[in-house]
Amino acid sequence: MFRGGSGTFDDHMQTLTTAGVLEVPAGSPCVICKGSRNMCGKQRCPLMIKFYSRSRTKTLIDTLDLAGMSPPGVFVGRYGYPKVDVGPLVPPVMGDTSLMDTPERWVGKSIDEIVDFRFTLVRGKHRIDATDFRKYGRIVDHTRDLALSINPLEVEARFQKKPTGRLVLDDEVQPFGPSARLRDLSIGNPRYEQHVEKAFYDTDLKAVEAVKTLYRDGVLISKIQKAFSVGAFGVDKNRKFVPTRWSITAVDDILGKDLLRTTKRNPTIEDWRVYDWEMLDNRWSILLMPTTWRYELIEAWYPNTTWNPMGRDIEIISSHEFYEGRKEYAEIGGCYYAARLAVNELLTAERRQAGAVIFREAHPGYVMPVGVWNVRENVRAALKTRPHSFESLPQALQHVVSRMDIPLERWIRSSGVLTDMMTQRRIDDYV
Repeated sequence: MFRGGSGTFDDHMQTLTTAGVLEVPAGSPCVICKGSRNMCGKQRCPLMIKFYSRSRTKTLIDTLDLAGMSPPGVFVGRYGYPKVDVGPLVPPVMGDTSLMDTPERWVGKSIDEIVDFRFTLVRGKHRIDATDFRKYGRIVDHTRDLALSINPLEVEARFQKKPTGRLVLDDEVQPFGPSARLRDLSIGNPRYEQHVEKAFYDTDLKAVEAVKTLYRDGVLISKIQKAFSVGAFGVDKNRKFVPTRWSITAVDDILGKDLLRTTKRNPTIEDWRVYDWEMLDNRWSILLMPTTWRYELIEAWYPNTTWNPMGRDIEIISSHEFYEGRKEYAEIGGCYYAARLAVNELLTAERRQAGAVIFREAHPGYVMPVGVWNVRENVRAALKTRPHSFESLPQALQHVVSRMDIPLERWIRSSGVLTDMMTQRRIDDYV
C-alpha cells in the first residue's frame, strides 16, 4: 500500500493516469496490480521506482522557469531523424551535479540512486534538423556549449509548458526525466575541456580521428560521446547532430576497433583466465583464452527481468566475431561494442592478445534498464579484479558454471565461439 502523502495508492495511480504521466500497454497486468501485488513476478515494481523518484522532485520542477547546474548534460533524440529534439539536461539544484550524468562513476550505485539521477534531470526540447543545425540559433549553440563544458554550468531554461514526464512501462526505455519544450535558454560562461576544444576548432580533423585522439588524451568516454552527439567533430561541412543513443555505440565501436588493431599484433596470453563480478543482480564471468582474437557476449535474461518481462523461460542471446571481425550490426545491440572496448583496454594495457567470451546472467533483481554504460563499466570493473587462472578450457568453464545457474551445455549451445573451439582444429592448437 502506498503510504506517501494523503489518499490511497489507487488515488495516486488514478491521478497519474489521468494526467498522462502513466502509460501502460493494453492487456498489461499493471492495470490490475497497481504495483502492490507483484503480478509481473518482479521483485520490485519498476513503475513504482520511477514514481517515487519523480514524486521527490515534482514540486521542484513545477515551473515554467527552471534554474540549476547542468552536470553538464545534453540529449539528442532519434525519433523522426533528421528532424529531432535537442536540448539541455537541467536539475532543479545548484552545486556540483557532475555525478548525475557521469556513468563512469555509477558502478556500485543502486537502481534507486541511478533512477534519481535520471529523474532529477529535466530535459529541455528544441526541434531542429540535425543535418543543418547552424540555422537554429542560440538554443542550439548553448546546447553544444554544455556538451563541451568541463564543469557543471549554471543554466536557466524557460519552457512553453511546465515539465512533465511519462512513466512508460516499457523495459526498452531507460529511466528518463520529465521534459518540456523550450521557449528560451541561457547559460553561464562555459569553459571547454581543453582537448575537446582543440578538436572542436580543428575543422579539418575527421570525426573518427578526433574520437581516438581524445581517448588517448584521457578524456572520459561519456564526455567524448556528448561532444560527438552535438556535431563537435569532423570536417566542418560534414558536421551534424547525432542522436545520443547512436553516438554512444559509435564511440564504443570506433575505440574498440582502434584498440583491436594493436591487440591483434600482440602475443597471446599464456593461461585460461576467468574474471568474476556481480552488480545490480547481474552476474558476470569473463573468460580470456590463450588464442588469437575472437570475441563473444552471451546474455541470459531470467523471467521478469528487463528484456524478458513476461517470459516463463530463460532467454539467451549472443553475438560473436572471429579474427576477421564482423560486418553486420550485432544482434545483441550496443552492449556488444561497449564490452568489446573494455576487453581490449585490458589487452592493450598488457600488450597481449586473447580470445574472450563474456557470460552474463541477468536475474530478477535487475528490474529496469539503466543503459549501455552498465555493460562497459561493469566489464571494466571486473577486469580490474584478480582473475582465476586455469590450465585448460574445461577447467575454466567449470569455474564459470560453478557460480552461474545455467548449465554448461546450454552456454555452449548458445555460443558461436565455444562451439567453434570444441569442434574445429586450428593452427593455434599445434603452436
